[in-house]
Amino acid sequence: MGATQVCLRIRGKVQGVWFRESARAEAERLGLVGWVKNLEDGSVAAVAEGEEAHLQEFLSWCHRGPSAARVEAVDVTFGPARGDFARFQVDRST
Repeated sequence: MGATQVCLRIRGKVQGVWFRESARAEAERLGLVGWVKNLEDGSVAAVAEGEEAHLQEFLSWCHRGPSAARVEAVDVTFGPARGDFARFQVDRST
């Protein structure tokens, strides 16, 4: 696993458009670990860890999302990976 983590908040029409499941599939394709979940305000949050080049690809994907999504903004914070994740999963707690 790489030494980088990215925390994202994706805003726009991103709930009810298969965003979380598509993000999980994209993250797995890129070999990333972490999670993605819906937030109560209608946005989506994600934390991903892996190689920086793969994180950049994931970030680019998050600016588009699946075809039904309309992403308006993505807040991004990079930091060191913590190594807390074994895989990438959808958090359905909200």
